[in-house]
Amino acid sequence: MRVVHVASEVFPFSRSGGLGDVLGVLPEVLAGQGAQTTPSMQVTVVSPWYGSLAGQPTELWRGVLPELTSGPAPIFEVRVGEIVRSSVQYLFIDLPEFDRPGLYFDDDVHRFCLFGRTVLSVLHQIGVVPDVVHGHDWQSGLVVAYAHLAGLKTVFSVHNLQYQGRWNMEEAARWTGLPQWTLGPDALEYHGDLNLMKAGLTFADAVTTVSPTYAQEITTPEYGEGLQGLLIRLTVEGRLSGILNGLDQERWDPRTDPDVPQFGDPAGKAAATALLRKEFGLDDAPILGVVSRLADQKGIDLLIEALPELTQDWNVVVLGGGDPLLTAALSGWAQHPRVAFVGGLNEPLAHRIYAGADIFAMPSRFEPCGLSQMISMRYGTLPVVRLTGGLVDTVPADIGFRFADATPQALSAACAEARAEYDRPDAWQARMERAMALDFSWQGPAAQYMALYRRLGR
Repeated sequence: MRVVHVASEVFPFSRSGGLGDVLGVLPEVLAGQGAQTTPSMQVTVVSPWYGSLAGQPTELWRGVLPELTSGPAPIFEVRVGEIVRSSVQYLFIDLPEFDRPGLYFDDDVHRFCLFGRTVLSVLHQIGVVPDVVHGHDWQSGLVVAYAHLAGLKTVFSVHNLQYQGRWNMEEAARWTGLPQWTLGPDALEYHGDLNLMKAGLTFADAVTTVSPTYAQEITTPEYGEGLQGLLIRLTVEGRLSGILNGLDQERWDPRTDPDVPQFGDPAGKAAATALLRKEFGLDDAPILGVVSRLADQKGIDLLIEALPELTQDWNVVVLGGGDPLLTAALSGWAQHPRVAFVGGLNEPLAHRIYAGADIFAMPSRFEPCGLSQMISMRYGTLPVVRLTGGLVDTVPADIGFRFADATPQALSAACAEARAEYDRPDAWQARMERAMALDFSWQGPAAQYMALYRRLGR
């Protein structure tokens, strides 16, 4: 069985967040499990060949794809490169629109329509015949539609329903190359726009989300982002399910992490905490850590509003980039002796925060799965989380501190509960021990995906 994953990013070659992390591990675990089964499973990943791609693919094919030779800016030549790692074939498609530094831009709907039109043709050119095409998020929605029309079995995974790949239909219809009947309200059209997320949802044989709780939440008006009616129908038809993401437990392992003082139990964590305290000149109060995109989704505005109370009990260390208003507010708060803020991405510092903080705050308004809470628990850092999405499924009540309302007051109350527990050293250490013993490996989720592929393949 050949399973082809299609995604806009894949770690370590391209990454902006959790999607890239998932594609950096899941395919290799699937390939490992698939090699031991009958029939065996081969795994291919297809992604754009960005100008800033980390890695140099070996060119496999260069040629003309007829579907791209018409239009206002015809493309007459496409390159395909390959990197093979851990028995997984990674294919990268080189189109002029992707030859830029960085991953995402304002014209992404157009870019990923072009990408989506090339994938099946490229696979045909190099002799890869998929049994299942598995698309990830809106950037792969058009590929799922094309695969369905070609009679292939399809899976579509929603990593974040908020981002849907919408553009006005009048302009975007000609970008898709699809038959006219697919562009109506029963398929790709949504309030007059092309909607590539809806394309994936509509044409997939099976739709998954990245946690069981998020699969339930997105069928409600609060979390359904306007697509809840379609998602309810998918649930009734048995086509929607939630499979919890795993964690790369080799990359995130305090016993072997080269970026932190290595430790394997709660007692060993003290050195990492001391290092973080020294790095930012913090006093003896315990440390609250945050590593996040700075966005309303992540509840960073709630954290900022709660800082007057939080800084009475905690030092606060925040790493992240995004919304300029949130960035400016945190930069201002960084003048406070108990607040440290570093803008942008900094992976070694992220490791130091996960390892050195005492608690890790995730006041998310919604969280499809989340990896940070899993990482923090691996490092004995207890999460303070809002009860939503994957945070419900991964943070046990006897380990983390959970709250329901998306308000600064609820966040402050949960942190106050954490501080009271911190002042009971034996109880705190017991929570840390339970946290560090949790298993978030990809083995279980990969087995669920394999079962899904085989069921579709029958």
